[in-house]
Amino acid sequence: MLNSKQLAKLIIIILTAQTSFAQLGFSHEIGVITGPVAFKSDYGLRSEFETNAGNTGFGIGIVHYINFAYQASCNCYTTDNYFNDHFKLRTEISYNKTKLKHFGEFVDPAKTSLSAQRLRGQEGEANNFDIGMQIEYFPLSIRSFQAFAYKLAPFVSFGAHYVSFNPKVSSTYTGPGNTYYTPWFVNQNSKPIDVSGGSTWSVVSSIGARYKLSTSSDLMIDLRGQYYFNDLIDGLDHDLVYNKNNDWLVWLNFGYIYYLD
Repeated sequence: MLNSKQLAKLIIIILTAQTSFAQLGFSHEIGVITGPVAFKSDYGLRSEFETNAGNTGFGIGIVHYINFAYQASCNCYTTDNYFNDHFKLRTEISYNKTKLKHFGEFVDPAKTSLSAQRLRGQEGEANNFDIGMQIEYFPLSIRSFQAFAYKLAPFVSFGAHYVSFNPKVSSTYTGPGNTYYTPWFVNQNSKPIDVSGGSTWSVVSSIGARYKLSTSSDLMIDLRGQYYFNDLIDGLDHDLVYNKNNDWLVWLNFGYIYYLD
C-alpha cells in the first residue's frame, strides 16, 4: 500500500505544481464529487450485463482547479490565448469502494458442481484511494461560459492518478475441498488471491459538462473511465485464459464547483 512517506512525497509534488501556477495569479476553484462506480474486475464475466450491473459501488472526492482564463490578482481576464480560454488543470483526491460477487453462466443456479458453489460463495471488496491530476479541455470559450453566454459547457479530460488499493476477499462456502475456485490454482506457484494491497498508477479519461448556476458556482456531470496498471485491485489475479485485462472502472460523477477567486 501507499506508505506515509510515499504519500507525503506525492502530495508535495502536486502541491508544488499547483503553487507554481498559483504564483502566476491564476484563479482557483474547489468542489466535491460523488456518484456510482461500475467496477470491471476478475469477478464474473465482463461481457455480461449481470456483472456490469451487479458489481457496482460508489465514489466520493474533492477536486481543485486552476482556471487559466481568470487572473485572481487583478480580478480580470488573463491574456487572450487559446490555452487560457479552453483548458483547466484539475487535481483530485478521491476514494471508491465496490462490493464484488461472481455473476454469469458459471454461477447459474442450475449449476450444482462444487466449482459453481465455490464461486457463488465468494465475495470481495475493492477499496481505492486516489490522488492525481487531469487536464480538462473545453471546446467552448471558458470566458464566455463565465459571462453567461451559455449555460452548458462540455469538456473532455485526460490524466494520471496514483492509487493505493486495499482489497478484501471472503467466502461462505463450507463444502468439501478448497474454499476457492479450484481451476485458479493451476500449479503450486499460483497465487490467484492476494489481499495484501499495494499501490499503482492509473490513467484516467472522462467526458462531461458544467452547468452554470451563478457567477461563483457550477454543477458538473462527469463520466470517467479509469484503467489500473495492476490486476490485483480486486484481490484476484488468476491464470485462466479469460483473465486478459487489468482491472478498470467506470465512474459517473455528479459535482458542485465553487469559484474561490
